[in-house]
Amino acid sequence: MFDYIECMNKRLQEFVLDATGAAKITSRTTIQSLWSGYGELVKLGLAGSGFADSVMVKYIVLPSGSNHPRGWNTGRSHARKIKSYEVEMHWYRDWSSRCSEACRVARCYAATQFGDESVIVLEDLDAAGFSVRHSELELAGVKQCLCWLAGFHSTFMGSNPGDLWQKGSYWHLETRPDEWTAMVDGPLKKWAAAIDSKLNNCRYKTLVHGDAKVANFCFSGDTGRVAAVDFQYVGGGCGMKDVVYLLGSCLSEAQCKRWQNELLTYYFTELKQALAGSGLDRDELEREWRSLFAIAWTDFYRFLDGWMPSHHKINEYTRQLAVEAIAVLEAESLALR
Repeated sequence: MFDYIECMNKRLQEFVLDATGAAKITSRTTIQSLWSGYGELVKLGLAGSGFADSVMVKYIVLPSGSNHPRGWNTGRSHARKIKSYEVEMHWYRDWSSRCSEACRVARCYAATQFGDESVIVLEDLDAAGFSVRHSELELAGVKQCLCWLAGFHSTFMGSNPGDLWQKGSYWHLETRPDEWTAMVDGPLKKWAAAIDSKLNNCRYKTLVHGDAKVANFCFSGDTGRVAAVDFQYVGGGCGMKDVVYLLGSCLSEAQCKRWQNELLTYYFTELKQALAGSGLDRDELEREWRSLFAIAWTDFYRFLDGWMPSHHKINEYTRQLAVEAIAVLEAESLALR
């Protein structure tokens, strides 16, 4: 595999050293290649730094060509990725410091661009005690992540997204016309715009993580604390988008059916507690967002149906929620006639 950090010029290396106060970089471990070959996430060992023995460096370099694993190699796809990295840089540099322990994220030491190269120097969450990763979760683990989401959504409730995505999440309809075109004609395709509009026009908005899958959460083990990473698609929207994406990422169809009500109640209990004293009508917020659960789930289903219609997440549970969501929209449409 091509090692991007090996090719970091002296200016970038000096940037990392200046950001951390270290005397030198002592080791380099590639954690993963970024999606479609847009760079690498690398762990760097440091010597002489007063506050960190290691940091994570997200090094982004724009390729001459891209290699999307599903074949979606389009100009629109490329532009979306470029913007996503710009958004992530803005997030870490200008927004992330507002996150408390209730929605823990990696500290950003520095972020900058050099032509077609970008670098974000971040706290090593493994060294900070968040070294456990999961691909599936039991009930307690899901609640830990929902607690993080409640803390995040409460922190940024009512925030103007500014230089982030105006509409958070990587699957929202405006950025996915190719996938919509690929869908087979039917109710899901017909009501896609109405589903998108219903979510975008909710009264209560916050910042959503935008890619809140289980793989983007780091766990502390026995302490019950979690932190989140990967903020390329953070932006404005309804918090249900994060909740449904999390549940779909780590639970089986049977678990979703069994735990849906309990997990939603837990999330809203945590959210309303976090918003105590905010002046918001927390009961009204819960009523609105609960009513958008099936809508948000169906919105992601719409993306999957165009992107990869054979995906395992398209199951009986997902289809039933879509039936419920579309029935609501049809009833609202008839009432307006």
